[in-house]
Order: sequence, then structure tokens, then C-alpha cells
Amino acid sequence: MTNSNIPKILVLPGDGIGPEIVNEAVKVIGCLREHGVTLELQNGLIGGAAYDETHSPLPAETIAQAEACDAVLLGAVGGPQYDGVERHLRPEQGLLDIRAELNLFANLRPALLYAQLASASSLKPELVSDLDLLIVRELTGGIYFGQPRAQEVQNNIRRAYNTMIYDENEIRRIAHVAFAAAQKRDKRLCSVDKANVLEVSLLWREVVEEVHKEYSDVELSHMYVDNAAMQLVRAPKQFDVMVTSNLFGDILSDAAAMLTGSIGMLPSASLNENNKGMYEPIHGSAPDIAGKNIANPLATILSVAMMLRYSLNHAVEADKIEQAVVMTLQQGMRTQDISDSGNNAVSTQEMGDAVVKNLQQLMSA
Repeated sequence: MTNSNIPKILVLPGDGIGPEIVNEAVKVIGCLREHGVTLELQNGLIGGAAYDETHSPLPAETIAQAEACDAVLLGAVGGPQYDGVERHLRPEQGLLDIRAELNLFANLRPALLYAQLASASSLKPELVSDLDLLIVRELTGGIYFGQPRAQEVQNNIRRAYNTMIYDENEIRRIAHVAFAAAQKRDKRLCSVDKANVLEVSLLWREVVEEVHKEYSDVELSHMYVDNAAMQLVRAPKQFDVMVTSNLFGDILSDAAAMLTGSIGMLPSASLNENNKGMYEPIHGSAPDIAGKNIANPLATILSVAMMLRYSLNHAVEADKIEQAVVMTLQQGMRTQDISDSGNNAVSTQEMGDAVVKNLQQLMSA
């Protein structure tokens, strides 16, 4: 934590639906503060909102704020109005840059199916009931950051290239995070790679095997990424913890998200070696529904729970937030993305208010 005894949270609403969903998460934090949990909030700019004001997707001031805080709560970045902006100034670059600046190399993405939403999953209930898996994604290496990278013209032909690169230290540290997570769950870890084609995956597999020697109580398996994608939609409950590279994790975690009924339900944590983290819903900025008060705020609210658990040492309060979300779902509250013909969809604000009401009861008990 920072030098102050009061934990500091940097709030970055961002773009699209970001401000709407973050507002509901901030109300949840406000409820905790009303019940004696001491937290300090600061606001900052990132993404398109930052570009509009400072001509940078990640201003130096935001970096300084993030470095001085104990955790970052992020909404979402991006929007079609920035499609014509130079790549290094686009909102998404701000997200990549803050991950690199804070060394947030470990991305934890749980995929948990709430019993109340079994009918909302894209798979048959018997395939996804009681689904509870965790994808550990390496976040600051691989093809998204590898050099060289370029788009160029050679002999009057346009071409482009990116470099997928990992060194053993990058692989080793994410493997430790994944094995440690597996130890706290069902003690099964599946490492996902493409070792039959890629040299970088051969090294990945070798290093994961080496780290496994320090976690003999965890069962380790390996799976090629194409098969892993197929298995996620064929029999997802076979997995407990999955660990994989930046690119593969990006794809697989979004696929896993739909097993739970809606991408709007899933939080994430991005951590450095000191458990300082950035917490965000895994969905994007959804510009098509921005400003309509219909976005699902639960993933952002659940991201607050992860933040309390991993970075701020408030596990009891994290549990209460998660319980409040379950209570809200049990009461039949559904936003548009998780509603069915038997439920009238509530607004973003109404869903947030319902969670806060339930949290008030839990905190007062």
C-alpha cells in the first residue's frame, strides 16, 4: 500500500458505458464507507475521455495518480469516434500503457455461473451448472507488446508483422500465480499453448513444467489453444484454473464469459508482484448502448469485490458484496442482457441501487 494508512483508489470511468457502470460501483464503495470502511477515492482520465481533454489516452497525471494509489477501478475504453486516430493515440493504447506502467502482468478472470442465471447461458444447463473456473492470463508480454512490429510497404506490397515473444522469467512469474491460485481451489491447472507449432509455446511449456516441481500438490495438464477453445464449449466444467499467454487468454476468457450468461457479469483483476491491481469488467465500452441506462453494472461491482480481496485486505467486505449480488439476482432483478421473457429488465441505476440496498442489510447485520 501507499505510505498513507488510508487505502487510495483511483477511479477511471473511461468511455462508452464506463461512466454509468462505474457510478454504480462507486455507490457500493460509498455504502462500505458509511459502515466504517475507510477508503479514499480519486478520479482520473484514461482512453478517449483522456484523449479528448489532453490529446493523450494516458496522461502523465493519470500515471502519477495510479502509482500513488493502492488500486485502480476502471470502466472501459474506446469508441468508434476514435477509429481514425493514430494508433498510439487511440483509447486502447491507454489501457495497454497503464498495464505496462504498473507492471500488471497477471490477469485473473473468473467465470462463475450464478444458479439464478443458468437459463441465460449459451449452453445447456447440465453443461454449465455449477461452473466455476479461473483463467490466469499473462498481460504485459507476448504478441501485444513484442518488438519488432510494423506495417510497411515492400516492393509495392503492403505487409505487417507482430512478434510473439516471452522470456522464461515472464513465463515463470505467471506460472507461479496460476499454481498458487490452483492451490486455493481444486488443485488442477491446465496450461494452454500451441507447442506443436510455436517455439515460444515450447518454452512456455518447459518453464511451466519446471515451476510445477514447486507445486507437487497441483495436478498439471497441457492443452493446445484450439482444443482448449473447443473444450470450453463442449465440457467447460473439466477446467479449474487455466493459465495462458496474452493473446490466447484474451480470446479464451471472452469465450468463457458467454458460458455464464453475459459478459456483463464477469469481473477481472490485473495484478503486479505486490498485489497492487487494476480492476475492471471484462466487457468493452459498448458504445451502442452508452447513455441509455441499460448496461449491466454487476461485473464492475464484482470487480470492487476482487479489489477489496486482492489489494485492500478487506476479504469480509468482498464476501458481502458478492452476497449482495446473489441476493439481488435471487430477488429477480435483471438488466437487459440477462433478462428473459419472465423478467422485466431494470436499468443500470436500479440494479446498482438494489445491490446497495442488500449490501446495507448485510453490513448492518
